[in-house]
Amino acid sequence: MATVHEWTGLEALALRKALRLSVRRYSEHLGIAVNTISNWEKYLEKRRPNTESQAILDTALARSDAATHLRFETELAKLSEGEEGRLAGETARRVTIPRPRAWEYESWTDDLERAVVALSHQNFAFADDLLRRWSSSYRPSELDERGTYLLARSVALQGDLKRDQGAVVGPLSAQRSYANARSLYTALAIPRRVAQLDLSLAVVTEMSGALETAARQYEDLAIDERLSPRDRARARLWVGTALSKDGNHDYAVRVMEEAIREFEGLAEQDDWSVAQQKLALAHRGAGNLDAALRLIDVARSTGITDAPMQRVRLDTAYGHILLSDRATLDDGLRVLDDAAKRAAQYGLTHQLRSITDIRRTADGPASPSPR
Repeated sequence: MATVHEWTGLEALALRKALRLSVRRYSEHLGIAVNTISNWEKYLEKRRPNTESQAILDTALARSDAATHLRFETELAKLSEGEEGRLAGETARRVTIPRPRAWEYESWTDDLERAVVALSHQNFAFADDLLRRWSSSYRPSELDERGTYLLARSVALQGDLKRDQGAVVGPLSAQRSYANARSLYTALAIPRRVAQLDLSLAVVTEMSGALETAARQYEDLAIDERLSPRDRARARLWVGTALSKDGNHDYAVRVMEEAIREFEGLAEQDDWSVAQQKLALAHRGAGNLDAALRLIDVARSTGITDAPMQRVRLDTAYGHILLSDRATLDDGLRVLDDAAKRAAQYGLTHQLRSITDIRRTADGPASPSPR
């Protein structure tokens, strides 16, 4: 909230307007004569209340609620800038207003919600615009605790965006964004968010090909009490994903089945459906094609979301399984072609690379499944 270092008639008028009081009611509220207040408002920044009145005004502002503080900042900005902005510099020296201001925090929060929706539909350009307008506007040193939290959330979402676009490692990558967000949450002492970023960084490790390392990280996080039961179940599922990609299909199946039971107990329908898809690929890797086809059909018929990303993942998994049987090879190639077109349409670079790899190794050993 704003801090007034020295009151003048300008700030006193802004406070009266913020309190929505007449001059007489303001006089009663402060216990100061009507004529004195009228003089303040007549001469504005040229009139400085005495020491006692300064203290009274400090108290009146401090006792005001958040809505009044918001109106005070707004009124002060209007009065200071005027038509030519001639008083803005002087006012800035007398009053410290947090950056961003209260209403900017509300807009920032709204934009984060919009960015989450945009990311869920793979509208990357719009999501990037929403996130950059805030993350590039403030340095961490300018922000209080609430602002730092919003910045950390913005940077974490930028990591999600870069991950989905396939920018996994490097200076402008998901890995870098996740690490920066983790540092901010660590400074805020929010262990759950720190652990969630550890989970995201493990995903990046898996996507970059370090499967054994990723599996170990997931195993640790699957029993990490900082995470919610859902996040721990997801970590367990991803242990299986990494193991399956590394060729350890039988053990992967057992781990994934345990995660599926956890999702069922938590009533997490969408996660349960995604787990069926992952389990289908593990069975495909183990050579159990009947089980793989049955499970991928379950995944395709039970998924709640129809987001482009999940549609591409499902079709890629389905096509991958179909390619494993000579009798359904042509169907598999057709499904993969459709998935590739959708991946290209939405800029899903990582998925597009996975589809290309699957097609290239259609006659060879099992290739990694897309995340």
